[in-house]
Amino acid sequence: MSLRRDFIKIPLAATLGLALSVVPAFAQGPSLTLLNVSYDPTRELYVEFNQAFARYWKAKTGQDVAIKQSHGGSGKQARSIIDGLDADVATLALAGDTDALAKNGAWVPADWQKRLPHNASPYTSTIVLVVRQGNPKGIKDWDDLAKTGISVITPNPKTSGGARWNYLAAWEFAKRKYGGDAKAREFVARLYGNVPVLDTGARGSTITFAQRNQGDVLIAWENEAYLLEKEFGAKFDVVTPSLSILAEPAVTVVDRNVDKKGTRAVAEEYLKFLYSEEGQDIIGKNFYRPAVSKKAQDKYAKQFPKINLFTIDQAFGGWAKADKEHFADNASFDQIYSRK
Repeated sequence: MSLRRDFIKIPLAATLGLALSVVPAFAQGPSLTLLNVSYDPTRELYVEFNQAFARYWKAKTGQDVAIKQSHGGSGKQARSIIDGLDADVATLALAGDTDALAKNGAWVPADWQKRLPHNASPYTSTIVLVVRQGNPKGIKDWDDLAKTGISVITPNPKTSGGARWNYLAAWEFAKRKYGGDAKAREFVARLYGNVPVLDTGARGSTITFAQRNQGDVLIAWENEAYLLEKEFGAKFDVVTPSLSILAEPAVTVVDRNVDKKGTRAVAEEYLKFLYSEEGQDIIGKNFYRPAVSKKAQDKYAKQFPKINLFTIDQAFGGWAKADKEHFADNASFDQIYSRK
């Protein structure tokens, strides 16, 4: 398996294309090293978080720690761990991808989500729409994405966790507006008929939209949308849809690896630090929604619009059922999508 390694120490505008980042907390001779295998849009979050955790761990134990970051489509990242990528922690886009670690090699226990607060989700997010400056195509909600003449950029649900959130948000919108799964299927088929290319991960789709100038609208993680707006200023506008999905990325230590490497204590502390006041503040600063800190929630409330949100359990009966019906081989996505 070949992995690309780069340093992320510069703004999003200059780092959109990075697939794997190595960010040492201390430059000389760290006595501990952790690998955080994550999904596409968390690069900037974990650059800042890792620096804070390294300071905390040094003050607490006297030890230096270097944290490496690996990023890509969430499904691909899960497969990389199963295939041997030596992750100490997995911070993937959806619980279903982490469940695969339990089912394929017992890398984590089946009840991994019970080990940390808030179902092991220290932050949440949702899915929004990003359009060109001034919204020239007049895109206001999900139904506009299925119209003739609209080019939609979104990643591949077969490899990207974010893409699965995108797909399910669009499906549930159509199910409620047009009535039933059959109508939702027709709508989503029209929407994906407007997708010219499926990148493997969310950051790849952001590059396609922002740097390659393809598409009229990008379906994006909320944090990714606001990072774009922050870095590129007036080039893009964020459109908040009338309905979206509550995305709950979850985190875990990778038990087989930490026990082999002797890093369980620091890996567990690393994830617990996400729930600390400092960790929650960094989460909000990077446009994720803090899950547990009232102080951080209040501090960053104004940057998050109020959206009518539904959960994966409410609308689809959980990830296992959604995966089987929509993303497994020959399920709904395979049936409706064909490249034009």
